[in-house]
Amino acid sequence: MLTHHRRPICLSLFSTDLPICSTIEAAATLYQKDRQRFHLLFYQSDLPQPVDRSLENGRLLWLEISPYRAIMTMQGKDRLAYRHYWEQGIYGISRYWFNGSGDRDGQSFRLRNYTRSLQLEGSPLPTHLRVEYELWSQNVRLGHYVLHLEIYH
Repeated sequence: MLTHHRRPICLSLFSTDLPICSTIEAAATLYQKDRQRFHLLFYQSDLPQPVDRSLENGRLLWLEISPYRAIMTMQGKDRLAYRHYWEQGIYGISRYWFNGSGDRDGQSFRLRNYTRSLQLEGSPLPTHLRVEYELWSQNVRLGHYVLHLEIYH
């Protein structure tokens, strides 16, 4: 049975070797798919003030999480969208594509990511997710990244 919980979250992404750091604080809906699988949905607004929940005003982020893998998808109107697939110890795919009208509409590209570690903590509901990964284009390493998610109760 699908159950859901409304929770405040903080999602951080940073690089350990490049000057990249981003943090999102938002209200999210946590859906429990089964005992160890969850979906987390939230909107990232482009504006500092609260906005309505349409994709025109922000980006929908959707995380599928379990102790074994994580998938993060970002969608927004007239924006770059992406999907990352992480599973500890394997090379996953990071796919990026352009939405909307214009020269780049429908174009996409893929990068590989190598997941060094994936840790999901909390019971019965998750409270922390940490994914450490390397991003690769062919044989060129594009940095080491850490995705850290806090789910507050």
